[in-house]
Amino acid sequence: MAITMVNPSGLPKIDVYRQVSIASGSKLVFIAGQVAWDTDGVTVGECDLAAQVEQCYLNIGTALAEAGGSFGDVAKLTFYVVDWTPDKMPPLLEGISRAAAKLGVTPVPPATLIGVAALDVPDHLVEIEATAILD
Repeated sequence: MAITMVNPSGLPKIDVYRQVSIASGSKLVFIAGQVAWDTDGVTVGECDLAAQVEQCYLNIGTALAEAGGSFGDVAKLTFYVVDWTPDKMPPLLEGISRAAAKLGVTPVPPATLIGVAALDVPDHLVEIEATAILD
């Protein structure tokens, strides 16, 4: 694998992700922000943050497979969540957990969560982009 995940001593240990990813691969893959669209462009999980996060992860998994990779190759995730408040963390984590079970992975790359006023489609509650490193 081209990615090693670590939680350096001296930084807080976060259970749901690692603070640092060390990339040693040679192929960078940048995945555009994925939203909760199915293959037909229909929004999955209207008004359901967990369902939308799950679909975003599945879409990222599809994009990674096309590039010859998997979630094990993800070096960094960025979440854009509409009207973010801390009470949205449980459904966000639920969506990640459901997607991880379907994908058969434990996704723990470094992540940044950014609260935004809106996304391009009013029904979308979250958008997730990924950067991966492949050998």
